[in-house]
Amino acid sequence: MLKPLGDRVILKVEEEKEQTVGGIVLASNAKEKPQTAKVVAVGEGLTLENGTTVAPKVKEGDTVLFDKYAGTEVKHDGESYLVVHEKDLMAIVD
Repeated sequence: MLKPLGDRVILKVEEEKEQTVGGIVLASNAKEKPQTAKVVAVGEGLTLENGTTVAPKVKEGDTVLFDKYAGTEVKHDGESYLVVHEKDLMAIVD
């Protein structure tokens, strides 16, 4: 499994179910990119200039809302993940 460093968080993006109205199927590049994901791994936190570490506010298993163009997509063991900085997370979804 991937282990993020610093304040990075690894997300498993939840694919939206394809729903068509009137039988029209949208091309994958025309669809809105999902902005919710499940947290699968969290780094140790942000290290400040004075050497102290600020613990992350999210934990594994949380569902989060992230910035639309945030992060880097990576593939590991045939799965796609999104690696983002914690500052790119906007909210925890209850």
